[in-house]
Amino acid sequence: MTHDPFARGVFPVGVRTMPLHDTVRNRVFPCEIWYPAAARHAGQDLLPETQDASPRPGSYPLIVFSHASGHHRRGSTFLCTHLSSHGYVVAALDHSEVVAPELARREGETEDQRAARAEAMIASRVPDIRFLLDRLFDGLSWDADITLSREQIGIVGHSFGGWTALAAPEADPRIRAVVALAPGGSSRPKPGILPGKLSFNWGHRVPALYLVAEHDTPLPLDGMLEIFDRAPAPKQMVILRRADHSHFMDDVARQHETVRTMTWPEMLAWLPKGMRPIAELCSEAEAHLFVRGLTLCHMDAVLRNDSAAEQFLRGDLEGVLARLGVEVIASTFGGMTLRADG
Repeated sequence: MTHDPFARGVFPVGVRTMPLHDTVRNRVFPCEIWYPAAARHAGQDLLPETQDASPRPGSYPLIVFSHASGHHRRGSTFLCTHLSSHGYVVAALDHSEVVAPELARREGETEDQRAARAEAMIASRVPDIRFLLDRLFDGLSWDADITLSREQIGIVGHSFGGWTALAAPEADPRIRAVVALAPGGSSRPKPGILPGKLSFNWGHRVPALYLVAEHDTPLPLDGMLEIFDRAPAPKQMVILRRADHSHFMDDVARQHETVRTMTWPEMLAWLPKGMRPIAELCSEAEAHLFVRGLTLCHMDAVLRNDSAAEQFLRGDLEGVLARLGVEVIASTFGGMTLRADG
C-alpha cells in the first residue's frame, strides 16, 4: 500500500487528564488529551507511569472523541492513541450524563421521569462538545508547546457519541470532518434506546464517514442505512462483517459478553436475546484495525487534504482489508471529493 493508515504512526503518544469546570452549568468534566510526544519517549508510551510525557512542540489538527451512552471518555483508547501517533491531538470528556447527578438513573422513576431524563441527556451532548472546543481554544494551559489548528477540527463518536458527532456540526461550524461509529439517530429506535433525532441542517460542508457493524443488535444495520440515506454528501459507509455494537470499543470480547449475559430492565430485555456469542463474530484485532485505519484515512483526507488518503478510501477497500484478514462491505460513496480543497 502506498498509503498505510493501519500501522501505528511515528510519534510516541502522551496522555494527560485534567478537570474542566463549566461555570455556566456548574459541571466538572474529567477530560483526557492524547498528543504527539517527544522522540525520547519512544517505546515508553504504553506504560501508564510514562504517559504524561513531554510533548513534541508543534501545531496539530484536533479530533474530539465522543463516547457511548453509559460509558466514558476512555472507551476507545485504541483509536485515540492511533490518531495521536499520526500527529493529531485527540480530546475526550466524560459527557454530562456521567458527571451530572440530576442525569443519573434513579430507582423507581416513572416512565415520564425516565423520558424527561433521556431528553435532558440528549440536550446536553452537543453543548458538552462546544464547551470542550471552547476550553481547548480559549487558553486552556495544558501545554504551551502544543498549538491546535482552528482550521483542522474533526469529531469521531461511537453509538450515542456517533449521534453526537452527527448532531454537533449543526451547532458548531468549527467542525470540518465527522466519523460516526455505529451511530444512533434512526427514526425508528428500538425500545429503551435514546431517541435522538438528526436533521442534518449543518449549513456547511462536512465530509462524513460511517463505520458500522453488520450484526449490530442495539442499533441495527437498517437504521444505519436510513441515517446514511438522509445524510448530506460527501459521505461514505463501510460495514464491518460479523461485528456487533461493542466492536468499536476497547476490550471487545469482555464488553460484548457482559452485555449479552447481564440482566436488563424489561424495556431492554430484547437486547441480549438477539446477540451472537463473541466466538461467532470477528476478533478485536480485526475490528480495531478496521476502525483505526479508516478513521485516520478519513481525517487525513479531509483535514490534511491528503490526496493519497482520499484515493485509498475511493479504492478497493474490500480487497485491501480482505488481504489484512478483515471482511467488509464497502457501501455507497456520495459526493465528489472528501478533501477540503475539492
